[in-house]
Amino acid sequence: MEEPLALHPVKLYVYDLSKGMARRLSPLMLGKQLDGIWHTSIIVHKDEFFYGSGGISSCAPGGTLLGPPDTVVDLGNTEVTEEIFLEYLSSLGESMFRGESYNLFEHNCNTFSNEVAQFLTGRKIPSYITDLPAEVLAT
Repeated sequence: MEEPLALHPVKLYVYDLSKGMARRLSPLMLGKQLDGIWHTSIIVHKDEFFYGSGGISSCAPGGTLLGPPDTVVDLGNTEVTEEIFLEYLSSLGESMFRGESYNLFEHNCNTFSNEVAQFLTGRKIPSYITDLPAEVLAT
């Protein structure tokens, strides 16, 4: 009889880089309400994974300079083992998500989180996060 595959929870940590300032000042500055300036990371296999100008990094959950997240989104579960996931991250770090590929509006932490979420769970991260750069550029 075959062993059932283990399920590993996948979470999205959402941080407001503006610490509430976007909500208060965006109507005045942009003429449009923004609820935050979002940074995201993926939590799986007991670590937090994120992308920035230094490439792909990891730490203990909540261990970034940003402290605890503002919101935690449950993305579901994955059957992807830690070994396969780390191989996948390594290939992403050598191709699509090298540090020099980082672009604040077009290829950022949220692009990374969305890509990894789809690999792990088949689900995208919330559109209010991925649509933010286009909203800002349209003002």
